[in-house]
Amino acid sequence: MSDATTANPGEHKSKETSVTPGQTEVSFRLWARDDFKTGIWEVTPGEFKSTRPGYDEICQILSGSGTITEPDGTSFEIGPGTLFVTPAGWEGRWTIRETVRKMWVVKDVE
Repeated sequence: MSDATTANPGEHKSKETSVTPGQTEVSFRLWARDDFKTGIWEVTPGEFKSTRPGYDEICQILSGSGTITEPDGTSFEIGPGTLFVTPAGWEGRWTIRETVRKMWVVKDVE
């Protein structure tokens, strides 16, 4: 992929875990081998719940902005350049202000 910030990731579909009507997402898998995968993901403005059942994920935000809030109430801002990990078992809430695109790397855990 020559430019992950502008490549067409495909057709957006309804975000299943959204609490905001009309929020959509798309995920494009660029590469996979066994229990290791990478690609890009995009989500439109709104709020949704998120979990990591059985996999660790490394995320690099390419564009957009939002806030991620963890169950204990701590939160952090995300925007271009933000890098973070959501380990297996993680859960939280994402509030997207401007369409977010991220590069992701996922590793399934046993």
